[in-house]
Amino acid sequence: MTQDDYEEFAGMVGAITELYGRAASEFAITIWWGALRQYDLSAVRQAFDRHVRNPDSGQFAPKPADLIRMMGGTTQDSALVAWAKVDRALRVVGTYRSVAFDDALVHRVLTEMGGWTALGAKTEKEWPFVAKEFENRYRGYRMRNECPDYPPVLVGLAEAQNAQAGFRGEAPTLIGDQSLAQRVMAGGTAQPLIAMRSAGALAGPAASAQRMVGHG
Repeated sequence: MTQDDYEEFAGMVGAITELYGRAASEFAITIWWGALRQYDLSAVRQAFDRHVRNPDSGQFAPKPADLIRMMGGTTQDSALVAWAKVDRALRVVGTYRSVAFDDALVHRVLTEMGGWTALGAKTEKEWPFVAKEFENRYRGYRMRNECPDYPPVLVGLAEAQNAQAGFRGEAPTLIGDQSLAQRVMAGGTAQPLIAMRSAGALAGPAASAQRMVGHG
């Protein structure tokens, strides 16, 4: 969801809460929003609908975890689905071309693991360990309901070489749901995911004091 969906989402949470004889405070709605904002608004609406129709659990007011489980299964399920997309994309598309998945977490996790092209250097013997590392990292983010920054595109060898030569690269191959992959691209950032700065770049009184101590 985007910030533009907040009002409609808040109304939805308020209506569901009222259905179960309660009132939703602004603070409660904020918690709901933080837990579910990574999902599409229509998917959240459908999950609410399925919950109230569920003969086993529909008599109880839902919690964010109930909807997350309903929309994506367990974190293990989500990680296995995500890895299956990565594995197939690598074998069908390869690391020569740039790719954009329909899941932003895939971009984040693969970047942390060295990037898209790094996968091409792995051997079949290493592959099970690569898969396990991916699943553990992916599940960690899912369990914490984190939406970290990620690159819009996973750069392939061809684009990297073209960039070095000053040429424009080809459009990336979209993996999975095409419209979702385009949204992932639009929501990415070109900024470094981990900020790094030389200690020598420090300025101000603290840095001046450190220099004075060093000369004392």
